[in-house]
Amino acid sequence: MEQIIEYIQLNVAIAPYLIFGLLFLAGFNIPVSEDLMLFVSAILAAQNPEYATALFIAVFAGAYISDLICYGLMGRYLGTKIFKIKFLSSIASPEKIEKITNFYEKYGILTLLFGRFIPFGVRNALFLSAGLGKMNAWKFAISDFIACSISCVTFFSLYYHYGKTVIEYVKKGNIILFSIAIIVALILFLRKKNSKSLKV
Repeated sequence: MEQIIEYIQLNVAIAPYLIFGLLFLAGFNIPVSEDLMLFVSAILAAQNPEYATALFIAVFAGAYISDLICYGLMGRYLGTKIFKIKFLSSIASPEKIEKITNFYEKYGILTLLFGRFIPFGVRNALFLSAGLGKMNAWKFAISDFIACSISCVTFFSLYYHYGKTVIEYVKKGNIILFSIAIIVALILFLRKKNSKSLKV
């Protein structure tokens, strides 16, 4: 990945196409970091203002279309067949999908809006579970468009204006969000377990 990033930085004119292409692949659960692409595109935009618009459109379109692929093709179309694909089974294990589906049932679109900001493989599991659970396609597309817009504009702007100085704060923010998600998931799991034991 380091060599790819270096190549992108040395070829600014085609950088938007490369960034879009890499994020497009991420929709198929190829390990491409959206956060890294946002950082690289924003830094390049700051260094080359004439490409700023093209770079932002590329990273936004790539991120959004990647989400739709993960939801539509991988989740709705392939469905449970994805569990038979070795490199996807760890990202989208039945247990992880069940936990996220519980969030959907309880909090609806808010799950998607909040989850869009959680890295560490949670995003794709979120989109897959939305597809597997046959979440309304328009509802997913609209809510994810809103969430993607907020996250891309926020992080692109931060990196564009502050560069590397803001990375540590973003990392800490991601860790906090991830920790909150784990705690909420644990609380829901315990509540579900307790309600089952009470019924018995």
